[in-house]
Amino acid sequence: MAEMQTATTIEQLRTLVSCAKKSGSKIGFVPTMGALHEGHISLVHEARKHCDFVVVSIFVNPMQFGPNEDFHRYPRPLQDDLKLCTDAGVNLVFNPSVEEMYPTGFATVVEVNGLTNNLCGKSRPGHFKGVTTVVMKLFGQVQPDAAYLGQKDAQQALVIKRMARDLDLPLDVVICPTLREQDGLAMSSRNRFSDEFAQPLSFKRAKICCTFDLQSFVFIKGRCSFKKT
Repeated sequence: MAEMQTATTIEQLRTLVSCAKKSGSKIGFVPTMGALHEGHISLVHEARKHCDFVVVSIFVNPMQFGPNEDFHRYPRPLQDDLKLCTDAGVNLVFNPSVEEMYPTGFATVVEVNGLTNNLCGKSRPGHFKGVTTVVMKLFGQVQPDAAYLGQKDAQQALVIKRMARDLDLPLDVVICPTLREQDGLAMSSRNRFSDEFAQPLSFKRAKICCTFDLQSFVFIKGRCSFKKT
């Protein structure tokens, strides 16, 4: 396999993806905010099963964070992420700056109505508008044949799937199963924050179990259980 490549500009990205497409490669895409874990790598593995050239984006998107959220604290272990991508067989990592993604004068947003009215959409106003805007930009930049998303962020995955369908985007949005820690907690880049809050909130002992109808996004049931110490 050829050595993994990296791109920090849209022009570099498009040049490298274009070369892959000219050789007949099917392009798979895994959008991330970095701080990669086994859940992300499982998406890469799934992409590699069906695609010839796999692109991973690493971009902490300020547009999806609220004013009092953790944008500046969000982990950014880029060198660790690049090693994980190399080991997983990623062909290209796209790691743009905020200025590259949102140049001066940027004024366009993408918003999906209905699906974003409840749950995270209700508790985090503007969050999904930031998600769909950046993902739409990434889809346009990478122009993949298929994009691979984790089921852990169920509402987000369905919002992106609906956006792709409504805007007639020429790609498949593939939603992949959630990977979990040994204690049942869904793998997440923010889990590394858990030690800081574990004692006062018993965070590591809590397991939230939710079931969703992924076609119509109907909340069926929720249950909170605690392991005995």
